[in-house]
Amino acid sequence: MTITMPKTYNIAVLKGDGIGPEVTDATIKVLEALQDSSQNLKFNFLYGEAGYHCIETYGTNLPEETITLLEQQDACLKGPMTTPETPGAPVSAAVKIRKMFKLYANVRPCRSFPNVKALKPNIDLVVVRENTEGMYSGVEYEVAPGVGVALRIITRKASLRVAEFAFKLAAKRRKHLTYVHKGNILRITDGIFKDAVKEVSLKHPDVTIDDIHIDAATMHLIKKPESFDVIVTTNLFGDVISDEAAQVTGSLGLAAGANIGETYGMFEPVHGSAPKYTGQNRVNPIATIMAGSMMLDYLGEKEPAAKIEKAVMNVLGEGKVRTADLGGSSTTTEVSEAIASKVKSL
Repeated sequence: MTITMPKTYNIAVLKGDGIGPEVTDATIKVLEALQDSSQNLKFNFLYGEAGYHCIETYGTNLPEETITLLEQQDACLKGPMTTPETPGAPVSAAVKIRKMFKLYANVRPCRSFPNVKALKPNIDLVVVRENTEGMYSGVEYEVAPGVGVALRIITRKASLRVAEFAFKLAAKRRKHLTYVHKGNILRITDGIFKDAVKEVSLKHPDVTIDDIHIDAATMHLIKKPESFDVIVTTNLFGDVISDEAAQVTGSLGLAAGANIGETYGMFEPVHGSAPKYTGQNRVNPIATIMAGSMMLDYLGEKEPAAKIEKAVMNVLGEGKVRTADLGGSSTTTEVSEAIASKVKSL
């Protein structure tokens, strides 16, 4: 008799700050329920320290021990982290990880959910955001008292890379890609980005492309969000419009994100650490749980990923277990337990 050993994945887990530990623990509970109901899947969760709370102890929000841990795992599940805003403070831990592991594509799906009030019932779009440069390059100076300069770095190489990713994604979906820019004002930097998208489009003649200025894009996301399929844009623009799109579909508490490179992936909720809700067991964990589903999809585990998504949809569709952002009064724990129970029954 042949004994089939379960596929084992080593997952780095960074719980983060504020509500991070709560939503991350909720996701681990769902992933463990998936593991318990499968004979072919096993997770080794390895926990690392990262985030604002590390600065006092380590002098950084991303200690060397954590970097080593990340390098040795198959993927990373990351909770939200607080980034200090004072000049000279460490830059965002997420930005550091993205650059360090060349996670050039930030993928943020936004869709209508059952029993969740959204502007439209048929929204299903994905924002693909260039993740390594742009205004998030972190290169800024005070050149004179009260005069600051920040560099928006856009390269052809990075633009080609993220455009190729976005076109391949669009080809698997509805074959429609919109690239967002401000080329009428930022003529050089967004000119480089636009030219790269047009160049890549020649390799994907089956994908219809549109271009739109960022200010018009924010308007159309409110007016006709159902008209978008895949949106590709630069770093800061992508950050803004993906948050907007998440709210258009009902709640930032439902928005998951993937950071994907050639050899590594980091998965996280789109929302922040919400320190005022720390320890209250009231925030929505679904964004982080859906990030866990995206992680499984990235690892090639399509069916388990779909099972988590289906469990989330079933719980939302029943409308019995809902956190405050969705008009309910359920706790973080109650939501995660309901989704974990659905996972086991599917």
